[in-house]
Amino acid sequence: MRLVGSLQLVLLVALTSTATGLYIPLEVEQPPAIITRTSGPIIALPFDNTITIRCKARGNPPPEYRWTKDGEEFVPPYIMTDHTDGTFVLHNKHLVTFQGKYRCYASNKLGTSMTEEIELRVPSVPKFPKEFNVPIVVKEGEPITLECNPPEGVAPRQIYWMSIGLKHIEQDERVSMGADGNLYFSNALQKDSRQDYCCFVAFTKIRTIVQKTAMAVVVTNLKHGNESADGGNSTKAPSVRIPGLLLPSGVQTEKVLLMGENLQLECIPQGYPTPTITWMKMGDKLPLRTQFLNFGKLLSISSVDESDGGKYMCKAQNSAGEAVHYIDVIVEDRPKWETGPPQGQLTVIGTDVQIKCSVSGKPTPDITWRRNGELFSDDPGSSKRVFDDTVVLHNAQAEDSAIYQCEASNRHGSVLANINIMVMNMAPRILTIDFQEYAVVVGRDIVINCSVFGSPPPTISWAKDETLEPIGGERFFSLNGSLQIISAEKNDSGKYVCVASNKEGKSAVTAVLDVKDPTKIEYPPQDVQIISGTTAQLMCQAEFDESLRGTFKLAWRKDGEEIPLLPEENSRYFMDDGMLQIMSVNLSDQGIYTCIARTSLDEDNATALLTVLDVPDAPRNVEISEMKSPRNVHLSWIPGSDHNSSVTEFIVEYEESQWEPGRWKELQKVPGNQATAELALQGYLNYQFRVYAVNVVGPGPPSEPTERYKTPPVAPERNPENIKIQGHRPHQMDISWEALLPIEHNGPGLEYKVSYRKLGVEDVWKEHLVKRQSFDVKNTSTYVPYEIKIQSRNSHGWGPDPKVVTGYSGEDVPTAAPRDIAVEVINTTVLRVSWTPAPPATVRGHLGGYDVHWLRKRSWLNPNKILDERRSLSFPGKRTHAIVPGLEPFSEYRLTVNVFNKKGNGPNSDPVTFNTPEGVPEQVPILTASNAQRDSILLVWGPPLEKNGVLTGYLLQHHLINETTLEVVDSQETNITGADTTQWQLHGLEEGSLYRFHLRACTGAGCGPPMVQESSTVNPARAESQQSNFSTQGWFIGTLCAVALLTLVVLMACFVRKQRGGKYAGTPPPPPQRQDVFSMRKVKEKEDLHPDVESQRMNDDTFCEYSDSEEKPLKGSSLCSLTGDDALGDSVSRDSMVDYADSEGEFNEDGSFIGEYSARTHGGSVSEPSGPRPVTV
Repeated sequence: MRLVGSLQLVLLVALTSTATGLYIPLEVEQPPAIITRTSGPIIALPFDNTITIRCKARGNPPPEYRWTKDGEEFVPPYIMTDHTDGTFVLHNKHLVTFQGKYRCYASNKLGTSMTEEIELRVPSVPKFPKEFNVPIVVKEGEPITLECNPPEGVAPRQIYWMSIGLKHIEQDERVSMGADGNLYFSNALQKDSRQDYCCFVAFTKIRTIVQKTAMAVVVTNLKHGNESADGGNSTKAPSVRIPGLLLPSGVQTEKVLLMGENLQLECIPQGYPTPTITWMKMGDKLPLRTQFLNFGKLLSISSVDESDGGKYMCKAQNSAGEAVHYIDVIVEDRPKWETGPPQGQLTVIGTDVQIKCSVSGKPTPDITWRRNGELFSDDPGSSKRVFDDTVVLHNAQAEDSAIYQCEASNRHGSVLANINIMVMNMAPRILTIDFQEYAVVVGRDIVINCSVFGSPPPTISWAKDETLEPIGGERFFSLNGSLQIISAEKNDSGKYVCVASNKEGKSAVTAVLDVKDPTKIEYPPQDVQIISGTTAQLMCQAEFDESLRGTFKLAWRKDGEEIPLLPEENSRYFMDDGMLQIMSVNLSDQGIYTCIARTSLDEDNATALLTVLDVPDAPRNVEISEMKSPRNVHLSWIPGSDHNSSVTEFIVEYEESQWEPGRWKELQKVPGNQATAELALQGYLNYQFRVYAVNVVGPGPPSEPTERYKTPPVAPERNPENIKIQGHRPHQMDISWEALLPIEHNGPGLEYKVSYRKLGVEDVWKEHLVKRQSFDVKNTSTYVPYEIKIQSRNSHGWGPDPKVVTGYSGEDVPTAAPRDIAVEVINTTVLRVSWTPAPPATVRGHLGGYDVHWLRKRSWLNPNKILDERRSLSFPGKRTHAIVPGLEPFSEYRLTVNVFNKKGNGPNSDPVTFNTPEGVPEQVPILTASNAQRDSILLVWGPPLEKNGVLTGYLLQHHLINETTLEVVDSQETNITGADTTQWQLHGLEEGSLYRFHLRACTGAGCGPPMVQESSTVNPARAESQQSNFSTQGWFIGTLCAVALLTLVVLMACFVRKQRGGKYAGTPPPPPQRQDVFSMRKVKEKEDLHPDVESQRMNDDTFCEYSDSEEKPLKGSSLCSLTGDDALGDSVSRDSMVDYADSEGEFNEDGSFIGEYSARTHGGSVSEPSGPRPVTV
């Protein structure tokens, strides 16, 4: 309870203090109080269209206004209609008639307030009077004073002395302008004579300059003997003159100024020689802030105070004597309040009221008292007394309530105070709204208002939740009658009652407090490094009281300034669900980003550093300095900013003006921690250099280029490279090389010395000087080795000793053919050919390889038709055999071989004739099943389009299929020996069953791939439900369809054979081997031995060329190409390829095996034929 009592005492003291200051809520009736006024003086400028004089007061009832001008009633001409105060406006026209001193009065039924006088000054346009100035004639050595008499005007005012040509008059210790604007000459010299001394006065505030009529000065001097100087050329110096003072006059003057002003004392001397001025303060030292201006003639002390008053002396002195002047400085002051203006008072009836007006000033101010704007003087017979600076109201009554004015003035100004004295008794009146709601978050302070007015001042107490028990605790304080709660807690929520009481009565009001959960950032943004030009993302998520959701806002600041999140298209800032995205980040985006989670009650913030990584700035101050020689220079630079990413390297670039002006090329790379480079330069070039830096972001901009640096010419430093020796003609050797780059010439007159000789035959080099980058040696032997070297030179010397290279002279076509041609037929489509190479001397050039040519003469299916189907393959490199694919089965061939080099093909070898064996037929083109009966089905097919031998018949297999599981239940096969048979009726089938049929065409080499078809026999139950005539008609129709289809197939076969050149005409083939018995196993063996044509492929080791003409073999290719309609036939056994490789295989220069073939197998291994077939030559 002791704490509660202290809280009530604090509240009472606070209210008493408030009453002394007398802030009265506007809801309570009160006299006017001036709150806004214009301070004087007001200077009306010529370009001001209007002058506004303001006066505004607060009061209840609202005050009315009146004005006085120079002590007389004044009715303003223009009252501002949009204001409810006493402000009025004066227009520029006839403004001079409104010049004077104004005072505003604000009144209501309780009293009157007034303002200090507001002076309005309307200065006239400054100008000099028209006058005629007589020339001033003085003798040399006498003083001169040129009077300016500047006109008055709006400050600031600046004075200049110039000539008619606006050239300033030179000033010094002898000639200077005084503070009054006059131009003073301590002594006249003949050079001072001129006709155009002009005084100019500038008024900068009104942008006006005025000029006085020019004045003339004539300075005369005397000859020896006091004759006029005009009579001869001999003159004498001015006479010595004792010092005097042109300004100020007399021996002593007085200077009065106000506290805070700047003191300026001036002494301008006269005499010859020019006197010097010294200053002193009698009985004291000059203050430290003293300054001497205008060549020592002006003493200046800023912001004077009372201690700066006293007697000052200036002394003018020269060789002839001295003069002194004393100045009494008096520092005075305007009236000012000693402890501030008197305050208004609220008191109860019957008390004594004392109003004291404590002012200071020099001279001592006179005090004038007013009551409600009317003069108020002492009345000894009443209870209201005036004692100079104090007013006393004995036993004050309600009618003594008024506005009392205290005005203190001296010759330097005045101060005025309006003192509101209210004498009343009044019960407490609470001005705060009842049941006002307050909200605060946990941990924050809150002030619950309780604004009370009463007389005497009421006592205020607080209670919570209508318990009427006073509030106590360390967190509860009074704040001018209001209740302040420090660090609010959840249990502080509830109703609070403010009770105000005095002897006149009691009043109460209730307030409601809601303590909410604080706003807190749970996931603050994290520091991030981002590359310039990309998108930066900063995440920030906060928790807050759910009841404040409507006021919650997430904002972002960068370096303390809020980021505008505008929906504009060109905005780079976007925020979505707490994430701030910055598009196209640049260096200006680097900084500290603050996330602010804000509600109407509180906010929380978190910061993150965004570091922008960018390419480095350009290096600066790139400088060149020579080292040991003019072609070795030292380059240095100052690195630019790395923009938060360390420089990894510097790139030095150069540009030269002779060969490729304007093109920059890289010269050298320097580590990123180094800012110098040593450069080795080419001769005879005019360089300039620049440097750029590289970091992980990328290369930065280049520096400014250096000045040009020219290197002297020297001999070449290297010889040509990549020398090529070619022989395009049989008796010529063509030499070419990679020329030196232009910047490698190192001087003028570059040329090359070509030297050559036969390898191992000649000792003497043959030499030629050429300027181009090639040379032809004529009349050489065919394909002879030579040694060649090439050396560069220019007009300053030879390059280094050249290296020797070896090459051959021109080639010619080979003269001999390979011998001992042997052919081994591997299968129906592939053979192996071998030969004895041509003698090396007959190749007459670089061995290119061998061409194999073969001609298909006839097919044994049509032996009477002569064919002319030519093919060829090229096999590069040195070799003695090759594998030839793509032959047609059952045919007669002729084969030749030739060697080739770069010049062409040699002669063909003697031809070799051989035959290819029969092959298996192709798949039959069509197979149909029709005329299904209870135990039989009719199969119809067409013959194979490619028989690849003499067709011996067909192998038919039929399989009984389980229609539920689709598995084969039973299988049987039938040999059809008639080659011309194209249909077959199968009997003994199960009724109502599904069958799958496989049909293969066969020759003496075996059977080809099967054609598959499925069909079902008739179900008797369904057959009985069909009409017999319908069955007969269906069989008949099916048979007709099969015959039509077979006819179409035969026509197509004939058309295809005609297109392929009629391969079946000719003499009878050798008698084929007849096979009388077929079995499933034999068929399987033949399938494995002769896979279908689609499975034939070459081995990856093949290295050949293929063409369809003997005259134009394809040379130099690394891939086999087959042309025409031919395809690979029966595949070559992998085992046979290995055998050939082990026995006779040869390898090319890079070690890879050349010319061997293999093929993939389908369903089993591929067998070799029993042996090579006979070959006829």
